[in-house]
Amino acid sequence: MTIEQQVLKEILEIEWDMFHAVENIGGQAPCQQDHGTFEIMRSSQLLGWNEAIAESYLEDLRRAQARGRNLMTEKYARMMEYTSPCEFRQISGSVPDLDKEAPRLIERLTERSVHWMEELAARYPHVMAGGRPIRSEGDNRFTPSFETYTRGELATYSVKTLELLEAYYLDMAADGKNPAELILRHTAESSGFASLERAEDAQKARMEKGSSAASSRLGTECDSLSREGTSATIT
Repeated sequence: MTIEQQVLKEILEIEWDMFHAVENIGGQAPCQQDHGTFEIMRSSQLLGWNEAIAESYLEDLRRAQARGRNLMTEKYARMMEYTSPCEFRQISGSVPDLDKEAPRLIERLTERSVHWMEELAARYPHVMAGGRPIRSEGDNRFTPSFETYTRGELATYSVKTLELLEAYYLDMAADGKNPAELILRHTAESSGFASLERAEDAQKARMEKGSSAASSRLGTECDSLSREGTSATIT
């Protein structure tokens, strides 16, 4: 999978501006000042895509910018529907409606992504041990599951981007590949490990020594926002 560097650069710049501008209850979260970690997490996800998906998503970001929308604010707000339903009800009227084709695409993509994550958890249990719960049954006020996080993020994509992503996932599945593994490999290598396997070995050794599990947030730039909620008005 190859994405033109200029496309990747522009996506990361717009996402960072949006992420940095999210109004978090209780003030800005520490992760909103950590550009390095943000770039590792988001670039790892993007590098698991193909050029067509990236270009379509960049158009989504440009369109949102032009309309004064913050897709990061919307993503965390949508997660609150599952992790903080009372707070979500207070802002739900300002969350944009989804296109009628979007919900079915989002659910199919989310379920496929969850399945791939469960495969990874079986193959790399020590790397995955420090991450968030995979399925939404593990949602709580403090930590949204991977399923809820994914559903929130996908809800910020256009139908075109969702359709391109689904076509890509179907091709990957037909080839017996796991896109989530590509993302996790990028994350491990960007974090200084020679490979995902080396990261698994290192994490296993730390856990056997009694160290706390290091978090491996696959494609997640910040838990604090989804945990504490956003107070921003969504326009």
